Amino acid sequence: MTELAAQTSTQEACLALAYPRSSYYRQQQEKPVKEPKPAIPSPRALPAAERETVRATLNSERFLDSSPRQVYGTLLDEGEYLCSVSTMYRILRENAEVGERRNQKRHPAYKKPELLATAPNQVWSWDITKLRGPVPHVYYYMYTILDIFSRYVVGYLIAQRELASLARQLVADSCAKQDIEPDQLVLHADRGSSMTSKTLALLLADLGVGKSHSRPYTSDDNPFSEAQFKTMKYRPNYPDRFGGLHHARTWARPFFRWYNHEHRHTNLGLMTPATVHYGRAAELTLKRQAVLTAAYEKYPERFVQGQPVAPKLPTAVWINPRWRRMVRNRRRGCGQVGNAELAERFPLVHQPGEREVAH
Repeated sequence: MTELAAQTSTQEACLALAYPRSSYYRQQQEKPVKEPKPAIPSPRALPAAERETVRATLNSERFLDSSPRQVYGTLLDEGEYLCSVSTMYRILRENAEVGERRNQKRHPAYKKPELLATAPNQVWSWDITKLRGPVPHVYYYMYTILDIFSRYVVGYLIAQRELASLARQLVADSCAKQDIEPDQLVLHADRGSSMTSKTLALLLADLGVGKSHSRPYTSDDNPFSEAQFKTMKYRPNYPDRFGGLHHARTWARPFFRWYNHEHRHTNLGLMTPATVHYGRAAELTLKRQAVLTAAYEKYPERFVQGQPVAPKLPTAVWINPRWRRMVRNRRRGCGQVGNAELAERFPLVHQPGEREVAH
């Protein structure tokens, strides 16, 4: 490098590299490091005691709702001068109080609900949706309770209004119909007025049913009810408007019969919710496997990947699983972790039998 510098001038080197000589010389100059100058307070600055007085006056109960200009004018009329308006703003800015200075209600940090169901009647999800009436601004309210493991609708009702007493009646009737024992079931819902009512809370306590609620404005915390409502409203015969309460109830009866006993759910191994809910899935899986085995023995050349396997029923269903990334990797083929192993490896915040989820 030294020999090359002796043979080539700076001008020739910059010319060959198409680099400005001025930039090169500027980089060679050593720039002195400037030490930061100590902050010298202005002789006109208010002393610390006066600044605290100004801040206390602005944040007093009398002036909480007033801007610094309003405070300045009010004090002048009363024959008092504290400081200029700009100084008031400067003091508030230093204490991050330029915005709202009143005591504001702070919402608690809601914890994400985490629920697991490994069999029917362990976790139910319920919600209320609006059905459009015969004219604008007229609605009917459909209450629906769904078992998240089997997707079976265990109860529903349609009413003209949303009432906690109707929700209480529906939950009580559904629990009686399904023979729910104390500490067996968790009922999950969002934070509507009927869901969080004292009437329903007392009923759940009497029945020994745990309760869980979604976070505010988070529809993903109640995905099974939302998906069921979407399936209903995307049916080909779902009317744009219902002619009346009787029309809505008449339409709903065959729909729920179809949904529970004919609709084959993709996440249930193409079985109906009623088949899974009432414990007939294992028997049906064996029958399906016998059919597939017979077909394979008759036409083995048609099955390129070997003997076919009947669709399997999931062994666990979650709401907000903590190990969502592991499940996603498993679906992509990045891991061989089973559902039961995941449930053992990661304990849940809430298990069936507990009374309430902490939020």
